Amino acid sequence: MSDSKESCLVCRCEELTEDEIRQAIREGCTTLTAIKRRTRAGMGLCQGGTCQRLILAILAQETGQDVAELVPDTSRFPVRPIRAELVGDLRDGEDS
Repeated sequence: MSDSKESCLVCRCEELTEDEIRQAIREGCTTLTAIKRRTRAGMGLCQGGTCQRLILAILAQETGQDVAELVPDTSRFPVRPIRAELVGDLRDGEDS
């Protein structure tokens, strides 16, 4: 891996570099949620499982805060549509 920050991938799912994360922070994103909204970091298949700690460390460095003081993003399960019959019989009082 190169020493260049541009080549240091932080969010593999969304292909975001350390430089892009730092730029978002310098442009006013001072929370993990704001960074996520601006860059899509943590919105890929891993849902931030791989990159969230790295982004928090970069955010702490850039803002001079302690990582422990930073609020992590809320976790949400990925939503995928399913057919109603897979859930089961939804009629009141009847078992499948």
